[in-house]
Amino acid sequence: MKKIFILAGGYSKEREISLKTAKSVHKELKKNTNYNIKIQEPNGEFIKHLRKFKPDVVLNLLHGRYGEDGYIQSILETEKVNYTHSGVLSSSLAMDKDLSKKIFIKNKILTPKYKKFSFKKKINQKSFLKLLNSNFGFPVVVKPINEGSSVNVFICSKKNIFSNIKKLREYGEILIEKYIPGREIQVAILSEKILGAIELKPKRKFYDFQAKYNPKAKTQHIIPVDITKKQLTNVSNIALKAHKLLNCRGVSRSDFRFYKNKFYLLETNTQPGMTSLSLVPEIARYKNITFNNLIKKILSDASINK
Repeated sequence: MKKIFILAGGYSKEREISLKTAKSVHKELKKNTNYNIKIQEPNGEFIKHLRKFKPDVVLNLLHGRYGEDGYIQSILETEKVNYTHSGVLSSSLAMDKDLSKKIFIKNKILTPKYKKFSFKKKINQKSFLKLLNSNFGFPVVVKPINEGSSVNVFICSKKNIFSNIKKLREYGEILIEKYIPGREIQVAILSEKILGAIELKPKRKFYDFQAKYNPKAKTQHIIPVDITKKQLTNVSNIALKAHKLLNCRGVSRSDFRFYKNKFYLLETNTQPGMTSLSLVPEIARYKNITFNNLIKKILSDASINK
């Protein structure tokens, strides 16, 4: 009997999404009577429970800080237990939007221009606005360096940029990024191969937290994506290149904006969601991979020393 230890919940702002993901995955895994499954919060007791359970594999279904940034991965490496998804360095690089963008730029992957902003530095608002306007133009995007699921991401005009920046003071440092309009296209990679792409048409201003997880937001999911075969190959290859550059493992999802015939990579996610509204399971379904088989593929890639 295969013992699967599911890590879910956690302390990030994406806690509820992680729990929803775990619920969906657990429901699917239960269909196999050869699995002994335990769901565990990554609390102070989790190492004790991990050692007692002695799993064959840890299925990491955490999202955001501590679960997606190399922190939990380093603990699992220390415990020498096989775990799913990306390793320590890969997770920390992908989660850090500043570092990952530097890697993308160095390797000639188009990504929106950006500037790091520190709350430690005092700024003259008038000259700062002038600087942003000459570098990026308005609107701009303001976001944390290390959050996922579009948590605390704001599209800002000259009028509301400083009020939105203030909301992110807790982070110490944030990114201010050139806003790229255009189409929202996401590409999934599974086991080092291109899985497929999907386009999103949110009814909201952009594909934010609500558009992602609230069915009432009525975001349109379009698959297959209405672009040429050449464009699809291009964007898929960029996603695969990013996956390999960051040394991702198992599954990843790269988020793009398609504007004036160019694909801009916004970020690569190493722990994409697996809820009923999530994109990777939807892309897999379109490719005739059942949710059950998708989970099996992710489990089969589990290892240590990544």
